[in-house]
Amino acid sequence: MKTVMGLSGGMDSATLLGLLLEQGVEVHCCTFYYGSKHNKWENRAAKNIIDFYQFKKFPVFGHPIDLRTIFMDFSSDLLLTGGEIPEGHYEEKSMKRTVVPGRNTIFASIMMGLAESIGAEEIALGVHSGDHHIYPDCREEYIQSLSHTVHLATEGNVIVSTPLIENNKTSILELGFRMEPKVPYGMTRTCYTDHPFACGKCGSCVERLEAFANLKIKDPIQYQ
Repeated sequence: MKTVMGLSGGMDSATLLGLLLEQGVEVHCCTFYYGSKHNKWENRAAKNIIDFYQFKKFPVFGHPIDLRTIFMDFSSDLLLTGGEIPEGHYEEKSMKRTVVPGRNTIFASIMMGLAESIGAEEIALGVHSGDHHIYPDCREEYIQSLSHTVHLATEGNVIVSTPLIENNKTSILELGFRMEPKVPYGMTRTCYTDHPFACGKCGSCVERLEAFANLKIKDPIQYQ
């Protein structure tokens, strides 16, 4: 079986990749260049994660996709053209400023097209329960609508799967540590800032640090 997924280089997508490979799936990872502040760092992480699994002889392939001109005029503080990345927890209203309009729909459309082109049966998305509060394109009703659209657009040849949609960050981390090999979380990039080291203060970092604290495990990445 072949699957196409988006690999951002973060904890969730890295865990999704590990899960699919553990199930014996051939995985084609799309890494998107779309002009976010952390884009170069997350894509570097994604490449390192792909290299990690390729070195261990898993059937994983990378597909870098440049969308920077498309997102140039989009409005979001996550983008290089936007304001400062807000600090604090994802539950805070300020984190809505990191929403990129239409991003997941654009990404999913490209993954659908790639899936049809290479004969893959599904596109897998790493959305999880913690995303739903501020990101409308991660909510269950959106995923149901997207699944219907992909089904129609591909005449039923491609489905949408969301294996982590019931999981929160802590249970995702637990899942990754149970795998063999363990998901290489030391290679992942979660932070939204344009800095070699994670800030530890943005919503993404705060949620990540909470997950490691909940499991009483030290986060292996370096922070500012």
